[in-house]
Amino acid sequence: MTILRYGNTNTVFIESGLLIDTDYAGTLQRFYHTIKANGIRVSDIKYVLATHYHPDHIGLISELLKQGVQLLLIDIQREYVHYSDRIFSRDGIPYEPIDETKAVIISCEDSRKFLNGIEISGEIISTPSHSLDSISVILDNGCCIVGDLEPIEYLEAYENNQALQADWKQIMSYEPKRIIYAHANEKNIVRKSI
Repeated sequence: MTILRYGNTNTVFIESGLLIDTDYAGTLQRFYHTIKANGIRVSDIKYVLATHYHPDHIGLISELLKQGVQLLLIDIQREYVHYSDRIFSRDGIPYEPIDETKAVIISCEDSRKFLNGIEISGEIISTPSHSLDSISVILDNGCCIVGDLEPIEYLEAYENNQALQADWKQIMSYEPKRIIYAHANEKNIVRKSI
């Protein structure tokens, strides 16, 4: 697994061909430079998966689809695919909306079977405390890619955030060893009860 940073969002590449998240629209040249520096070619990327459809996580997806990468879309994310279109338009940022009609659509329940088919041991779970379309990728090796989920150490700062608490309780049930956030530094986990 390789963490790529070429803007403000950590992008994760799993060597069997899954790219998790991209950065903002307009970062394509930096993306190319970064993958080249890490010995990755665009042709190595078979699927792209967004942890959620906010602009800083999906800005390059359309560009990658034009190059033969397939969009892996979780069914609970379908209605959010175009959430960022108006934001890019409002901000005057050149951006081509995602064509989700050719996406491979799976449910969280079917994710383990799909991931095993591309030689990844793990599953995808819904973690909706950040946004209703947010998902996390839980790998059997103890690594968890959680997108914009608020860090676990922030739990005590919230008085009544049952959604965040439920997300972390679910993640901790997998006994993670390493948490990769989209914007914060990754954390090694010491068992903590929720």
